[in-house]
Amino acid sequence: MSFRFAALAAWIVGVVAVFPATAAERISLDDAFQRVASSHPDLRLSGPQRAVLLADRDRASLRPGLVARASVENAFGTGAASGVQGAELTLSLASVLERGGKLDARRTLANSRIDTLAVEREARRLDLLAEVARRYLAIIAVQRQRDIARFDIAQRQRTVAGARKRLQAGASPESVVLTAQAALARAELDLARADQRATTARQHLAALWGERAPDFEVVASDPLQLPAIADFTALTVLLERTPELTQFVGEQRIREARLQLARSESATDVSWDVGVRRLQASGDFGFVAGISMQLGARSRAEPGIRAADAELVALEIEREAKELSLYSTLAEAHGRYSVAQLEVSRMQSDILPKLAKAEASAERAYRAGAISYLEWAQLLSEYTLARKQQLDAAVDAQRALIEIQRLTGQAFVADAGVSSERQGRNL
Repeated sequence: MSFRFAALAAWIVGVVAVFPATAAERISLDDAFQRVASSHPDLRLSGPQRAVLLADRDRASLRPGLVARASVENAFGTGAASGVQGAELTLSLASVLERGGKLDARRTLANSRIDTLAVEREARRLDLLAEVARRYLAIIAVQRQRDIARFDIAQRQRTVAGARKRLQAGASPESVVLTAQAALARAELDLARADQRATTARQHLAALWGERAPDFEVVASDPLQLPAIADFTALTVLLERTPELTQFVGEQRIREARLQLARSESATDVSWDVGVRRLQASGDFGFVAGISMQLGARSRAEPGIRAADAELVALEIEREAKELSLYSTLAEAHGRYSVAQLEVSRMQSDILPKLAKAEASAERAYRAGAISYLEWAQLLSEYTLARKQQLDAAVDAQRALIEIQRLTGQAFVADAGVSSERQGRNL
């Protein structure tokens, strides 16, 4: 029995060593979108905001209420009016008759605010999608940086081994070995730096859904895969439908409703009251009624009308300024993407293959004693630097692509492994 127990314990230890107790969770960009959609305050805020606006609409739809009044006359005076013997009691109802369409103007203003809330939420959603995609892309970029660092380490290890072999053969001094070891140490430092950046990038992404101690990994993808995009003219047409400009349509309705409400203030409201009065001397009852109107309503409403009209004119100017700003940003992002896409393609098809062949040829020449270590090491550095340059260009292109799709209101593509149409449906 003791032998069987020991064997079972050994098997369990072996399984635990091979398979960790809790494997790191792997999430895709879709998963990140879903987590942000379900937990981010900016998106959950629209619910309470809508409730507030609905309450404001209900309040705006109320007509002026009835006021019950009771008044006593000829009481607590002197002579015949002393005490309450000659008091006359009047009971009445009073209210205000609104004129000029004030009720409809208030309702229109309240409904306009409710309608714009959905557009504002969509704008916040697109901003969050863009931020999620940027932070997710940062993790992908760090993963590729680690791959480049590991490749560089492997290359530098070969140079150290080659330098040692030459040293043992008496063909090169010890300084060459030390130089190769220093280059290897720098490559290892790049890997350690990339590892630290990966931790920071995961924390930065997880902060969007409130996770404080992230232990996930993202699904690997290739940032060098850059999709073809529409030309600039076609993108400018899509720019017209972006929520950043659509918001101005809703804001225009709001300001038009404010103008109409200000104009309605020029119509004088009529205050009325009706009631019954008891005549104490005869014990009879009489009907009482009255109306009142405020004078000068039009002149008092005039400043508000001018202000509302000026706000409406200013909104059109604000929209033009915003449209110019978005157009400039789109042009800059489209240009960045086109240039970076060209750089990535040329690096992949022309520059990197030639550097790889040159590095391999230099290694053979160094081992044969035809060139110095510095020539081989320089080619290694050029090859690694070119790969880093290609990655930087690809990441810049992906950032520009995210910005283009945020501006045009289209689905986001942060990596080639995720369908843009599916991402667009996530939130």
